[in-house]
Amino acid sequence: MAEQILAQFQKRAHFKESIVYQVYPAAFCDSNGDGIGDIRGMLSKLDYLKDLGIDVIWLSPVYKSPFIDNGYDISSYTEINPDFGTLADVDELIKKVHERGMKLVMDLVVNHTSDQHPWFLESRKSKDNPYRDWYWWRPPRWADNGERQPPNNWREEFSNGSAWQWDEQTGEYYLHLYAKEQPDLNWENPQLRHAVYNDVMRWWLERGCDGFRMDVINLISKDPSLPDASIQDPGEPFQWPYEHCANGPRVHEFLQEMHREVLSQYPGIVTVGETPFTHHDFDVLVPYVLPQNKELQMIFQFEQQEVDGYPQLVPRDYALSEFKAITSRWQTGIQERGGWNSIYLENHDVARSVSRFGDDNTPEMRNLSAKCLAAMQCTLSGTLFIYQGEEIGQANLPRSWGIEEYKDIASQAYFSEELASRRVKQPTHEPDMSDVWDGLQRKARDHARSPMQWHSGKHAGFSDGDGTWMRVNDDYREWNVDAQLGTESSVLEFWRSMLRFRKKYLACTYGVYTLLSPHHEAIFAYIKTLQDQSVVVVMNFSNEATTYTDLPAIGKVVDTIRNYPTPGDGGSVGTSPLHLRAWEAVVFATSP
Repeated sequence: MAEQILAQFQKRAHFKESIVYQVYPAAFCDSNGDGIGDIRGMLSKLDYLKDLGIDVIWLSPVYKSPFIDNGYDISSYTEINPDFGTLADVDELIKKVHERGMKLVMDLVVNHTSDQHPWFLESRKSKDNPYRDWYWWRPPRWADNGERQPPNNWREEFSNGSAWQWDEQTGEYYLHLYAKEQPDLNWENPQLRHAVYNDVMRWWLERGCDGFRMDVINLISKDPSLPDASIQDPGEPFQWPYEHCANGPRVHEFLQEMHREVLSQYPGIVTVGETPFTHHDFDVLVPYVLPQNKELQMIFQFEQQEVDGYPQLVPRDYALSEFKAITSRWQTGIQERGGWNSIYLENHDVARSVSRFGDDNTPEMRNLSAKCLAAMQCTLSGTLFIYQGEEIGQANLPRSWGIEEYKDIASQAYFSEELASRRVKQPTHEPDMSDVWDGLQRKARDHARSPMQWHSGKHAGFSDGDGTWMRVNDDYREWNVDAQLGTESSVLEFWRSMLRFRKKYLACTYGVYTLLSPHHEAIFAYIKTLQDQSVVVVMNFSNEATTYTDLPAIGKVVDTIRNYPTPGDGGSVGTSPLHLRAWEAVVFATSP
């Protein structure tokens, strides 16, 4: 059985070997000078993506939206937000992507809609409206003193407030796990489900879309009784609800139905589901990606993303051994069960990896640590996802920037609520907000959303307009695509080299993973083995030189790649001891 499972894991497939690049459209490239990235701007950069080594482009939402949550509040799934362009532009994008031998994956956001979506506008008209049950509506509870209260104590994700919004028109509350403008869809309703399958998913697949990244897909099944959440924070009236709405009782049933009704009918598409709020519960997440379950090809798990703190804006320091343990658990655990993995350190919802997991304190350390992180990602099993700007080592926003530069609803809510709360507690003087600022400066989603840095000219080449919707990072004159393209020592050229290496040596993608020295707090080392091919990876995750003495005997070295332009002093590749400089990564392929 173990051999059969390994064979299933190592069965070659396009989606497994693809390199996926996420485009956050508002911040990628502006073609018309209005300061907002758009689809025609994307069209102008397709050759860049192809040359980088990209196989699949994941496009974050471009649908019609009021933009309360940067496009994840959708008011029409089949219309394009005018800021981004037109449906004809998307059709041309699909055509041009396909002409270059790449695929285009769309963002599927069907846990919730905008409160401006026609489904919700109908739903809130009356209690007997045919669309009423497409959302979660409930009557109020009443306190002993006659005060109206929400149906339960669930808290929304973006603030400390209730996940229920009172609607005066029909005298009931509706559920919104995110902003009040993002009401949750009721997947218990079969009419709703089939509208998603036919009027959204099939509509886009017939248009040429090559699959979906599914936003918070593990939230679509709630406990229908909507019980109160456990009291985790006694000082707050509303509590995190995810024990009752993440990985709910029918989620696998719904996804299997989705696969049967839609996904199975479009061979060659790509599916990946976002599965947050599942903290360190490996066995809960694996079933989503087991081939025999016929649900999804892969998921985005958040355990690695939470190593430096959860909730997101409350950072913590961590040991490298913790980071290695999480990475290793997902490498070996998925492999042992025959499922598939996704590899990522960045996306539109997290801060920049070089600032979180690397060292951006000096240009030299930023360059080296960004390349070290690239070496790690390019040699792990799973489908590799790269976020725009990661390939040039874009970093977090400057610490000197004020709160007005943070555009994300989550950042603004966190700052304003904390400030208001502390002013009540300390009415005689302005409260200390240094810890709040530290959280924002280290981990806010805004860091990923600053414009892409193309060159050293006006607005970093992102836009030639008078201004941009979000300020360009101050470092764009030194850190941009043009400055790095063709420069051998650059982060960009290292990414290009590592992607070629990954595609050349399939052990990177399919190899059996063996962690070396799990308790070493500076060295992250492992071996990937596929038949008679091995890839050995040794990385120094510190800004000090170190010597690694635990490298086992390996075969003949046939290829080597490193993030320094020249070999270090002492020790040759493939022998122990191995002398590693600050943030040095050495990757070599071997044969017997």
